[in-house]
Amino acid sequence: MENKKELRNWLDDFGLDHPLVIAGPCSAETEEQVLTIAHQLKDSDATVLRAGIWKPRTRPGNFEGVGALGLKWLQKAKEETGMLITTEVANANHVDLALKHDVDILWIGARTTVSPFIVQEIADALKGTDKPVLIKNPVNPDLSLWLGAVERIHKSDIKNIGVIHRGFSTYEKTRYRNNPEWQLAIDLQNRFPDLPLILDPSHIAGKRDIIFDLCQIGLDLNYDGLMVETHHDPENAWSDAAQQITPASLIQYMDDLKVRKEIGDDAEFNNKINTLRTKIDVIDHQLIEILGKRMIVANDIGTLKKDHNVAVLQTKRWNEILGKMILEGEERNLSEEFVLRMFKAIHQESINHQEKIINP
Repeated sequence: MENKKELRNWLDDFGLDHPLVIAGPCSAETEEQVLTIAHQLKDSDATVLRAGIWKPRTRPGNFEGVGALGLKWLQKAKEETGMLITTEVANANHVDLALKHDVDILWIGARTTVSPFIVQEIADALKGTDKPVLIKNPVNPDLSLWLGAVERIHKSDIKNIGVIHRGFSTYEKTRYRNNPEWQLAIDLQNRFPDLPLILDPSHIAGKRDIIFDLCQIGLDLNYDGLMVETHHDPENAWSDAAQQITPASLIQYMDDLKVRKEIGDDAEFNNKINTLRTKIDVIDHQLIEILGKRMIVANDIGTLKKDHNVAVLQTKRWNEILGKMILEGEERNLSEEFVLRMFKAIHQESINHQEKIINP
């Protein structure tokens, strides 16, 4: 996909003096609920009202959405408040119904993004539309899969595109419902800086008490907007109750969040930050050198294991390393989660080196 300025025309056309805010309930439950939330949001910074109509759930038996009936509720909310409306589409039939009900923005969910077959079906149904189409990251941290979905949509002559970062599933226990994997989103941002990037803090958080902090991180990383699940009675929401906030809370968040300048315009600031960045560059270079030296030692260990017919993986030794490194990390204000992820990556690379020696 070419890196084209036209990808963000739809967002620039809004003429906003603040990041794009998409807000509304996880699910459209009743007409009264949708209208109540819309009216509570209409005087906020939220430009777009969101609501799930079709809700693909991980397991059957949970509330799976009201279906096409909810599109009429969104239309009515649009008429009464002037807000734009958006919903998730997961197949060609959803696309057809959404377009017929004049939904302004469509998004493709994480479970759909993982399937190139379904994404292609949706792309074909959307072919040539001028509606903005937002693509959520796939469930698993796979940048190629995410970009592949964007490319399929773009090749269907759809010019108005954006992506939504909603975090990634992990079997490890973390403070998040879906691990953010910030670096992956940053990599996408670096490759396609003109592709609008929107943060979905609700699905990353899984609980409302850390949504504000996630929003601030997103703005600090120059995200173009936020999609925040908002409900007038979140405790009694029919789906994802724990991660929804009230419209009043959202309004307060928008007052409290700080939008950073992308580039400093003060000479003293620029001199100081350039000095600090140079220090970071030197340390990063040292890190690579140290890791290279560590792998040389790992190779020597691999050769020794091969000569003595010893297994590559030594679980007891590995657990001892992890325990010590977690404690040392705490002394240096490094989180346990970070230390675990870093050393698991280093350990995996060491195993790969030793495997090549033992099984050339």
